[in-house]
Amino acid sequence: SSFASAEPATKSKVDSAVSAIKSADYTGAMASLQGLAKDAKLTPEQQQAITDVVEHLKTMIADLANVSAESATKALGDMQKSLKK
Repeated sequence: SSFASAEPATKSKVDSAVSAIKSADYTGAMASLQGLAKDAKLTPEQQQAITDVVEHLKTMIADLANVSAESATKALGDMQKSLKK
């Protein structure tokens, strides 16, 4: 891991972000990682790791939003069809 030799406070923040991701709290993970990215004590490798995970989370959040919107649209269409009967 890029954070194996990191300071305990940094490791704790990374662990919090990982826990948030595992529990599907992507916005919480994003907030944790963005806060961590502002830490001037990170190595370039650590900064890159955070950037990569944040970009992946952005894609996941966008995909989830699209799925939710599609589901809502389908549910609305189904409801409208049932009301016409």
